[in-house]
Amino acid sequence: MTDVAASPAPSAPAAPLPGGPSLPQVRRLATEIPGPRSRAFHERRRAAVAAGVGSGLPIEVVAAGGGVIVDADGNSLIDLGSGIAVVNVGNAAAPVARAVAEQAAAFTHTCFMVTPYEGYVAVCEQLNARTPGDHEKRSALFNSGAEAVENAVKIARHATGRSAIVVMDHAYHGRTNLTMALTAKSMPYKAGFGPFAPDVYRVPMAYPYRWPGGAERAGAEAAAQAIDHIRTEIGAERVAAVLIEPIQGEGGFIVPGEGYLGALVEFCHEHGILFVADEIQTGFGRTGRWFACEHEGIVPDLITTAKGIAGGLPLAAVTGRAEVMDAVHVGGLGGTYGGNPVACAAAIATIELIERDGLVGRAERLGGALRTRLDAMAAADDGIGDVRGRGLMQAIELVRPGTTEPDADRVKAVLAHTHAAGVVTLSAGTYGNVVRFLPPLVIGEDLLQEGLDVVADALAATR
Repeated sequence: MTDVAASPAPSAPAAPLPGGPSLPQVRRLATEIPGPRSRAFHERRRAAVAAGVGSGLPIEVVAAGGGVIVDADGNSLIDLGSGIAVVNVGNAAAPVARAVAEQAAAFTHTCFMVTPYEGYVAVCEQLNARTPGDHEKRSALFNSGAEAVENAVKIARHATGRSAIVVMDHAYHGRTNLTMALTAKSMPYKAGFGPFAPDVYRVPMAYPYRWPGGAERAGAEAAAQAIDHIRTEIGAERVAAVLIEPIQGEGGFIVPGEGYLGALVEFCHEHGILFVADEIQTGFGRTGRWFACEHEGIVPDLITTAKGIAGGLPLAAVTGRAEVMDAVHVGGLGGTYGGNPVACAAAIATIELIERDGLVGRAERLGGALRTRLDAMAAADDGIGDVRGRGLMQAIELVRPGTTEPDADRVKAVLAHTHAAGVVTLSAGTYGNVVRFLPPLVIGEDLLQEGLDVVADALAATR
């Protein structure tokens, strides 16, 4: 349902809004987007916040829950981004909010490395039990995805006594110095920020849509090329880890060609190389499995998680084989805020909520509905070159009709149209030509379909 009001928002401050699932799950346009309050807010923002910190949609958020975000002007927007795959259980989910409040009232910080607490251990127990593989595992907690990836590299190097790290074309692993080296795309992530950390090597990714030999050959051919590169140009005996996103995120939601991941895992095991899965964007039910590795029966030696782990609070982890994780000396892992007790309480509540409400299966089911709509859009639009993804992590790649030439300008126009119509959408892709869909796993199907109606209108308007 869309409720469009003719008059602008009143000048007096709006009354506080409740967040969480109690918010009406409707798209409502009270003003243009951004409205007058949001525009005034962004004048303050420009005067106070560094220009290098971007914002895709310049509104002022005052409440969010379920599948909607409410701004200061009273507009209610459909959320197809989940804060980049973070609020999988919805924003301000009641069990998460309660757990956060209770923990904050007890204590907010002691530093686990100084005086430990149960929540940290409980999160590690959950990760050890739920990540792929039935081997003995250990976990360590951190604050962000980039921090988890850096620590996975530290652990891999320490455990193997090797230094080289292999990553993929189109990869994204973070914005710190080491993770910028691991990330493929220059602008905006790397440009002007070098030099970067050494002993990082990039190999071909099985990108089915753009593989020269065709999608059917992408997996086998890309794996063969990657393995040959490791053998001949890097030296397998030097490689500590192969690090890969089971479905690439910022690179454009690329699902590797069939057989690619399995071939790399086999090669790693043959040569004493650790296989590290970056599940930061794909984890916690997002793809219709707890972790995207499970779609292909892959059991990583180490797995990094963040984003969807704690319902919106900053928390990240490295989980892996006990003998690998325990190879690091005491004091070699940690950080002042890593595994903050409030974030740990949120994570336990988030994991319980995913389990209780069957959100992994729901992501798979709604993902089927999402794919049906995206396929229909592609059938009607020769500017959609590819539809891909799994569960509620899917995307369309826009190209010049009749070619595979990326059409980043049209993506910008599509996003501008959807934002103005009250639907939060995101872009992605090495070439900036991908529209990605990451709705909360709790979004109502009617709301999802309405959001996709707006996307279809945006595609028609920009054709």
